[in-house]
Amino acid sequence: MATTVFIIKPDAVSRHMTGRILATVEAAGFTIREMGLVQLSLADAQQFYAVHRERPFFADLCRFMSSGPCVPCLLEGGADAIPKLRELMGATDPAAAAPGTLRAEFGTDKQSNAVHGSDGPDTARAEMEFWARKLGWKLAPAVTH
Repeated sequence: MATTVFIIKPDAVSRHMTGRILATVEAAGFTIREMGLVQLSLADAQQFYAVHRERPFFADLCRFMSSGPCVPCLLEGGADAIPKLRELMGATDPAAAAPGTLRAEFGTDKQSNAVHGSDGPDTARAEMEFWARKLGWKLAPAVTH
């Protein structure tokens, strides 16, 4: 059983979309193993998104992700949890996301696109470890791959 990280971003939290998003995620077959509500500091956002440090959007992304509370979750969803979640989330740009995806339904633009999900096993593991340090998530080595 694979696990992955999912975050409801500050834009969706501020618009009171958290419950609807979580209900959609659970209806898609995911189980929430850990969850929290936290406002990242700018330094935390920079650490979390360090993989994008050289990208032109890095500073804006970090400011956005530290602008209000977010809801990080540790999801369990079968052997194909990561690609399954990525499909459920939809394209980064909500205007290009397929109808019915989270970003099409809840996102407003490329930055305020409501949700984040790990893009691969290595990223998922690093993100899980970040949240384990930040929020005290319990990570079972046998199920986090």
